[in-house]
Amino acid sequence: MSLSEKDFEYLKEHIRQVPDFPKPGILFLDITTSVKDAKSLKLTLDYLQEAVQGLGVDYVVGIESRGFIYGAALADRIGAGFIVMRKPNKLPSETISESYDLEYGSNTIEIHADAIKPGDRAIIIDDLLATGGTALAAVNLVRKAGGEVAAVVCPIELTPLKGRERLEAAGAKVISMLKYDLE
Repeated sequence: MSLSEKDFEYLKEHIRQVPDFPKPGILFLDITTSVKDAKSLKLTLDYLQEAVQGLGVDYVVGIESRGFIYGAALADRIGAGFIVMRKPNKLPSETISESYDLEYGSNTIEIHADAIKPGDRAIIIDDLLATGGTALAAVNLVRKAGGEVAAVVCPIELTPLKGRERLEAAGAKVISMLKYDLE
């Protein structure tokens, strides 16, 4: 079931735009208004399910925390397991980690050391693709564990920030649904 232009308009109407959050000059695209609307959530999951069909994945890896919202539901729909990727010191067992740079500092993400085995295929999902720093760290972390990344999936993509180009240069397929040019 492909989405119509009317469906895409409906979806965009349900993404709240919050100026100057979390700091002045940033326009924050808030998915909470989208996921609270049953039709918007269903349309998003329908699109993502169709987009990843045939990728033959074992797992959907959700990046904390908004990736959890879409990731678990998508995993259920495609018959895959779900793996959480969290910030440091949030997982109770042995972990492996990947650090990455942000505009102002750095961050780290982790998965359980036994979450992905060599040869496992995974989709990585988050709510939004901007510069691609977090997503690239997630790709590197899945690969470090021995897994293969079938795709990085984000319902929203901020095209001017070139995250797609960064991920594709690293050999990752990128799937997004709503593209925003906020310049």
